[in-house]
Amino acid sequence: MKLLFELSPEELKGLDLSNGERIYYCVPADLTYDNAQLASRDAFAKDTYLIVTDKRLCVLTGGKTGYSVNLSDCEKIKCETQVHSGIVTVTERGKEPVCAARFSMKHIIRAGYVCRGAQNIIDAIRDGRGISEKDRVVSREPEKYCLKCGRALPGTTVCPYCSDKRANFRKFFDMVHDYIGRLLFISFVMLIASGISVAIPAIQKYFINNSLKDARGTMGDLVIFLALTLVLTVISLALGTWRYWQLAKLGTELSMSLRAKLYVKIQTLSLSFVDTRKPGVLMNRVSGDTARIRQFMDDVFSNMFSTLLTMIVALIYMFTISVKMTLMTFALAGSVFIILRIFRHRTHVIFHKQWKKDDELNSSLQDVISGMRIVKSFGQEKRESKRFTSKSEDYAKLQAKNESFWATFFPILTFILGGGTYIAVFFGGRSVLAGDLSVGDLYQYIIYCGYLFGPLNWMTHLPRAVMNMITSVNRIYDVLGEEPLITDSEKPVEKQIKGDVEFENITFGYQSYDPVLENVSFGVKAGEMIGLVGESGAGKSTIINLLMRLYDVDRGRITIDGTDIRDLSMESLHSQIGVVLQETFLFSGTIIDNIRYAKPDATFEEVIKACKAANAHDFICKTPDGYNTYVGEHGYSLSGGERQRISIARAVLNDPRLMILDEATSALDTESEFLIQQALSRLISGRTTFAIAHRLSTLRNADRIIVVDRHGIAEMGTHNELLEKKGIYYGLVEAQLKMAGGE
Repeated sequence: MKLLFELSPEELKGLDLSNGERIYYCVPADLTYDNAQLASRDAFAKDTYLIVTDKRLCVLTGGKTGYSVNLSDCEKIKCETQVHSGIVTVTERGKEPVCAARFSMKHIIRAGYVCRGAQNIIDAIRDGRGISEKDRVVSREPEKYCLKCGRALPGTTVCPYCSDKRANFRKFFDMVHDYIGRLLFISFVMLIASGISVAIPAIQKYFINNSLKDARGTMGDLVIFLALTLVLTVISLALGTWRYWQLAKLGTELSMSLRAKLYVKIQTLSLSFVDTRKPGVLMNRVSGDTARIRQFMDDVFSNMFSTLLTMIVALIYMFTISVKMTLMTFALAGSVFIILRIFRHRTHVIFHKQWKKDDELNSSLQDVISGMRIVKSFGQEKRESKRFTSKSEDYAKLQAKNESFWATFFPILTFILGGGTYIAVFFGGRSVLAGDLSVGDLYQYIIYCGYLFGPLNWMTHLPRAVMNMITSVNRIYDVLGEEPLITDSEKPVEKQIKGDVEFENITFGYQSYDPVLENVSFGVKAGEMIGLVGESGAGKSTIINLLMRLYDVDRGRITIDGTDIRDLSMESLHSQIGVVLQETFLFSGTIIDNIRYAKPDATFEEVIKACKAANAHDFICKTPDGYNTYVGEHGYSLSGGERQRISIARAVLNDPRLMILDEATSALDTESEFLIQQALSRLISGRTTFAIAHRLSTLRNADRIIVVDRHGIAEMGTHNELLEKKGIYYGLVEAQLKMAGGE
């Protein structure tokens, strides 16, 4: 996401930069201060920018500096969300906050980054250190709107209206680079087949002019003509059959390769990327878009060279026969290309709209199938059927509208092209009657008209195929071109974790303008059990996500045994973390496959040992096939307690040094909870453990309990210490006791 927009020389002059002053951020602030104008067209301010330099924050409007403040005088700069808009507030030391700029939701993420960058500069000035590159904020989020035309991007990082067509073709060739050699060889063979096809009419012309005319031919001439034509036709058909067989094989390999690349890329991308995409959208790119690329190569790319050669040779022969007829004929082809050029933009737009609807339909289908248990539990089958039918109807209407356009558009082009043949027959026939043209020449000319206008008719479908390809390429490259936000450092550290964890002044928000945690600091010694409590959305799970490095902190750092987790090898870190979540996810497969997911090379004895520690061995032995029992989709053939115990066995299998327990005993019956509590007590022994629990009785034995509230740590201490304080934790315990007592 762009954070430094360019200013014109006049605007830079109005900014009045001092000697050595450097612009760090410059983003649009597109709303005026007058709330009464929000409903009017004048509400969007023009040429207004929020600018942060290394010395000040200012707002430039119409080439003149309006609001301006020195960063050395500021205490805090914050981006706040309002109703359908946002504001930037500046708090100077000893003064009330001031609204410096207003902007629409279109720019709120951008403004959030700028405020965070400005706050970094303020902190650097306050600490008396120089501003370094570490203080600079770089946005790796994709743009939501096209910076050139302002349109919303249709789920890709490239605007379909402003995209560089040459760049799109370069992407396509990069994508199929490994198969170009084989495609060129297939195309070369097809050039030979095209040469044969072009030669047949010349042979027919010779036979007509020298054998049929005036009955001068002999039976031998007829046999030679038929034999030669038959041999050439058979060779051409054989080459065509070989081509289709090779392309089918090549297309299968290409489609498989692209799907594999996309799948691997999705696995390597950060969780934040997957969170912002619907499952159906990603599924459609892996399956649908790769199939369209294969289809383009099969139907278009492979025919391109042979088709062009056929058209060029046919056109040359037509000129040699009659320049006048060829010019008249070719004028119709020129009109077709002009029409195609006029409608090129429309064909681009309708494909994007149709595929966006297709993505929505796939996502809706995936949601319903995944949540079928909930749908049936609440008896919402008719409602979901109606909702899906409505989306299907919208998609069908759009598809029917698009197909109606093609069904009208292309017959018109075909009719125009067909006029070229009528011209050839009419004027060529008159030339034959006048003695200016032989019958064989006219026959050859008509055949070459077919060779010219046949491919031209094929080329009228080319815009649709190309738009298909370009859209799919952009959608695929939206995934392949994405860089993971969470990566290993240049020299990742491989180490055995002991379990000392330190959170040092961390700040983090899933959205940059809305921090979940601010300036959070606490330490955990190896082997300690830490309980995390607080209201939903307070940031408990965020602490866990940061510790597992599913996300990187915005500011501050997290260390394990004194090493920043960003310097640790991700494989090393994750292999030493065990996770038991509230919503246990089991893959379709057997029980032993699910347990071995944490350690694929675990022996059967290791699996049994882990299951006994998790109190899972006994119930597994009672299942029909024991450890080889198939658990079904998401493991729904097992009870909640059984699934939870399998997840505990999976977590303990690789002997982790850090344990993450996220509501591991919630929503379970008393017997299951007792068995799981027994398993957890064995599981956390000697391991650093972070446990999130709403049922506070499960945290009585925690070494310390951290109460998370208002983006930070509100209270910290043992169970008894927090009760004595009679603060937030005391209130939570009291509320649960009243609920348990039925009050």
